[in-house]
Amino acid sequence: MSAHSIFEDAPIGSIVAWSDGTPRPPERFTRKLAAWRNNNSKGRLIRKEPPRSRPTYSPPAGFTLHEADFGSGGVIAIRVHRSFSVDTTLQFTVVERPVPGSVRVFDRAGDNAELVHLAPHRAAAEEWLSRHGYPNAVLDDVTADAVAADVVEGRVA
Repeated sequence: MSAHSIFEDAPIGSIVAWSDGTPRPPERFTRKLAAWRNNNSKGRLIRKEPPRSRPTYSPPAGFTLHEADFGSGGVIAIRVHRSFSVDTTLQFTVVERPVPGSVRVFDRAGDNAELVHLAPHRAAAEEWLSRHGYPNAVLDDVTADAVAADVVEGRVA
């Protein structure tokens, strides 16, 4: 799939893998392997950004994936996000879609909302939200209708 297909079709909360098409180097080549992992990984789709119009430059549409968290003792010190433009030459695949009945927790309402948590059900989302304190958070249920539309249109992962 192209990046444009991910932007148009993948629901927020999906696990998306990306690849440049090169084969994985052997483990003994640590530098080559680190460079390969930069262009071949996966993450959770947390944000879609429509194209913007600026007087001097108009950036294309894009999306952001949450790749990893680093920390210890339950405290996240670094959160790794990767943003991609729909113009990128990388290839993308939807590995997993959000399960119907799960609840997406967004940091705020509106077009610039970012997914901060995907809970298995509403009670778990409310419990997570009470511990993490996002004052403007919005809860969004994943419905079976959205998943059924993907199956009918042939977009099943």
